[in-house]
Amino acid sequence: MKFFLLALALLASVSAQAQQLQYEGTAAPAEPLEQYFAAEDQNYNKSIIYVFYDNDACDDCPQTIDLIEQIYNRYYQDQYSLFVIDYQNDDEYNFIETYNLHLPLSVVLVRINDGATFGFEKLDDLPNRISDPESFTTYFRFRVNSFLGNNG
Repeated sequence: MKFFLLALALLASVSAQAQQLQYEGTAAPAEPLEQYFAAEDQNYNKSIIYVFYDNDACDDCPQTIDLIEQIYNRYYQDQYSLFVIDYQNDDEYNFIETYNLHLPLSVVLVRINDGATFGFEKLDDLPNRISDPESFTTYFRFRVNSFLGNNG
């Protein structure tokens, strides 16, 4: 009986720890990344815009994320996928090492072609550019269009 209770307690703790990484922000649908990647036919050829943030002090990060979501909704929502992810809670995907994340906010553009990843580009300087939203928008669109293709 003790073994059964111990096994039940262990199972409960493991299932509580197996939280799925969720989309965050207004531009992303409310489904786990696993479901996104499982929908292979729908997302097979869609490049990805990741917005990674952590909980370190960053006065301009919320405003920067909001503007990125507005730009995405206006120009890119049909061409690319957007994920806004708190990378400090990444226990499963290893984003920190893969993209060398260490700043409070980084955007990573991942080029997908024929279902395979063909490189990424990291933008770390975006919070420093938020003081001029028009210039920020021009710069962000230039970087996205240059790396992922001119679709917007």
